[in-house]
Amino acid sequence: MNLTETDFLLSISTFIILIVILMMVLVYGVFIKKKSQMILAQQKRDALFEQELAISQVEIKEQTLNYIGQELHDDLGQKLSVARLMTNKIALAKEEDKTNIANEINMLIGECIQDIRNLSKVFISTQVKHFGFVESLEREIFRIERLELLEVDYHINNHSLEINADHSLILFRIIQECINNVIKHAKSNKIEVKIEDKLNVIEIHINDYGIGFDRNINDDGSGLKNIFNRAKIIDADFNLKSGKNSGTEITITYKKRAAWKE
Repeated sequence: MNLTETDFLLSISTFIILIVILMMVLVYGVFIKKKSQMILAQQKRDALFEQELAISQVEIKEQTLNYIGQELHDDLGQKLSVARLMTNKIALAKEEDKTNIANEINMLIGECIQDIRNLSKVFISTQVKHFGFVESLEREIFRIERLELLEVDYHINNHSLEINADHSLILFRIIQECINNVIKHAKSNKIEVKIEDKLNVIEIHINDYGIGFDRNINDDGSGLKNIFNRAKIIDADFNLKSGKNSGTEITITYKKRAAWKE
């Protein structure tokens, strides 16, 4: 009888041990599967981020080259043409007028030199990582004001913002797209850009006083979707309020903790 009880206890113990081992194997299998899924998801996020980063870099370079081409044609080209005409005019001018013409030519050439310097700065400013987010944005605002595209009301409470270097390029491109939309579609002569550095977030407000649009009609636009997707990639919230003939208010909330994820 004792032998039977011993055999029974041994069988029960063996069964329990096998169950425990089986459960451990199952738990380990589930853990490995979950871990693999997390790694794959992270790899997809990283690949998407790198893709958007590359696209943003290309878009900024293309826009900069378009701007440089426009400046060379509309501004520098005209000034140099005037300088050339005035040079030809010297030969026919009276002696007392030659000094004034020469001074005007000298002034025009000086303006051209300064314009070339400004263009070189704009071209270099595509390297947002080098200059930083704030300086790149302020250079963009200076360009808009110099070309008299819009009157910009700009405010910032901290010039040393905590933004991941790669995130700053995508964030800069988002703001650039928003401003370009105002220039192209809003029919507004003024825009407000306000940056507030808060405890855990950075809030960026972009408001215009244009014609606005009906979100129910235009919410599916690919441009707007693209901005939303880019904001999501850098873990930022993008909120837009607009209505017909009531302007557009945009708020971008960038979480500072996103800068520590990389």
